[in-house]
Amino acid sequence: MARRCELTGKAVLTGNNVSHAKNRTRRRFLPNLNQVTLLSDALGQRIRLRISANALRSVENRGGLDKFLLAARDSQLSINARRLKRQIEKRVASQSES
Repeated sequence: MARRCELTGKAVLTGNNVSHAKNRTRRRFLPNLNQVTLLSDALGQRIRLRISANALRSVENRGGLDKFLLAARDSQLSINARRLKRQIEKRVASQSES
């Protein structure tokens, strides 16, 4: 499984450990990923995602998973998140028609 946030696309970065003597060795900066269950109001079900702590804060700030996904660009989202976005768009469209 890739170490990538499903909502923001945040992934592993690389850099250097620098000692006091300025010796440089390569290292990896891993994103703070968490397995969370979020509630989709439009779909009426719970959805399990592996997202970063920063993305969780963004979802809460935007007002929930549905609003976050509708505002997000497809290029950042994982395949699973894109499917969810399409389902939410269809459900919202059908609810607004009736």
